[in-house]
Amino acid sequence: MGQDQTKQQIAKGLQLYQSNQTEKALQVWTKVLEKSSDLVGRFRVLGCLVTAHSEMGRYKEMLKFAVVQIDTARELEDADFLLESYLNLARSNEKLCEFHKTISYCKTCLGLPGTRAATQLGGQVSLSMGNAFLGLSLFQKALESFEKALRYAHNNDDTMLECRVCCSLGSFYVQVKDYEKALFFPCKAAELVNDYGKGWSLKYRAMSQYHMAVAYRLLGHLGSAMECCEESMKIALQHGDRPLQALCLLCFADIHRSRGDLELGQLKLHCLSESIYRSRGLQRELRAHVVRFHECVEETELYCGLCGESIGEKNSRLQALPCSHIFHLRCLQNNGTRSCPNCHRSSMKPGFV
Repeated sequence: MGQDQTKQQIAKGLQLYQSNQTEKALQVWTKVLEKSSDLVGRFRVLGCLVTAHSEMGRYKEMLKFAVVQIDTARELEDADFLLESYLNLARSNEKLCEFHKTISYCKTCLGLPGTRAATQLGGQVSLSMGNAFLGLSLFQKALESFEKALRYAHNNDDTMLECRVCCSLGSFYVQVKDYEKALFFPCKAAELVNDYGKGWSLKYRAMSQYHMAVAYRLLGHLGSAMECCEESMKIALQHGDRPLQALCLLCFADIHRSRGDLELGQLKLHCLSESIYRSRGLQRELRAHVVRFHECVEETELYCGLCGESIGEKNSRLQALPCSHIFHLRCLQNNGTRSCPNCHRSSMKPGFV
């Protein structure tokens, strides 16, 4: 496969990936990697595979392709390619929580001789280093790196990088327990998405919404936290972003725990997990969560005692009786009885329904 055909196949893979046909995109790129003799094309397709596996949560695969990309960059003997591949290696180790390795690879990036890519990627190197320092609870060094990344973003009008740094600063201030600033920076990221993000991936919106949800919950604004988390989860499910799906599930659980409705929290977690496993075609895990979902429904009595359907799965008009049992309003109206169908108490007053 020559240079022109390699470019065409990479572009085809990108189109598939952007239309959420991730597995087909991976097949196209893997085929290019097997058949192409164009080193530059191989380097580019390895970068695509690193990014795709990162967003799918397959971090060991991400690292594997980053290592191959380093070897390809060395064959090319190009400093720009070497910088980009070391950055991908740093990011891979960051995702695997190998923070000391991340910092080491970032320092290698910063120590490379001046390249054209240094201006574009220097901010991303500082961001990755800041995330690693934060993972090690080295807060001063983390803040210094984030501030350096912000300067790169401002000096180069890189609003996409600024958005990512603002989200990381949100995480930073959550850890040092300044919850007002933990909300301010993700809100700033959301503003950047609204103002400049027309052509960006929706992952930036999802990322800012998630960090806003975390901060809102810690500030006690649980309604706003739930709205932001639901928006983030919706995008994560659309794009198959499994790491973000996991973070949203944890956030949902924290919101329900803060509200004190632990049973409803479990119910929502099982329901969302069911959706994720169904989309992935993982039948054994899907069956387990379906069973647990229905067990939670029975434990919390979240079903109508007349028609037997679950309550809370879809929008329905409900009626709570004085005995605290809940039914679909239409079921009570159609039933015509003057006592509760569950406990048979004569608790239904004339005109109550």
